[in-house]
Amino acid sequence: MLLNNYFWYFQKALSPQICKQIKTFALNKKRQKFARVGKFKGIKKLSKEDKKEILKIRNSNVTWLDDSWLYNILHPYVHTANSSSGWNFQWSHSEPMQFTIYKKDQYYDWHCDMFANGPTNRKLSISVQLDDPNDYEGGDLLFDPRDLTLEGGSRIVEDPAIKPQGTIVVFPSFVWHKVTPVTKGTRHSLVMWSHGERFK
Repeated sequence: MLLNNYFWYFQKALSPQICKQIKTFALNKKRQKFARVGKFKGIKKLSKEDKKEILKIRNSNVTWLDDSWLYNILHPYVHTANSSSGWNFQWSHSEPMQFTIYKKDQYYDWHCDMFANGPTNRKLSISVQLDDPNDYEGGDLLFDPRDLTLEGGSRIVEDPAIKPQGTIVVFPSFVWHKVTPVTKGTRHSLVMWSHGERFK
């Protein structure tokens, strides 16, 4: 799918105080020690081989959040980005949010977020930068507007404008992206996916 905009952002949309509030709230919740991906999400107990396969794709720690005050903060930005970007995707609800911790050497390799979940698709992905970028190194969010089959070559997009604390980035869930390894400090982000009826 050709798009005029592969992501839309709101620089420093959230104040440092709100970012700190979100981090403190999430860090006090139960944490998932091993972040799962793809086919491994439904497995109750992971084998050593399973973990090795997952670590080829991602290495991070996550906490799941499903709190109305967080949706109230983010949903207006989703509406605005969806309209202003020209995507105009139909969407109706969002999944529980993922608070992600990337410590030194942790990362999330190239992937896209879209998958069918019953009668709906993930259509819009949202990533919130919760830290001052001076507090860590690496951990860059990159985009690659390749097609869904990974063919057609790589066109990596790195935009320093999306790195300031409190910046909210919205993008179609089928757009490939990654988080590069953190080389110093710790990076925290809040991620959300908004669903709608399947693309036709």
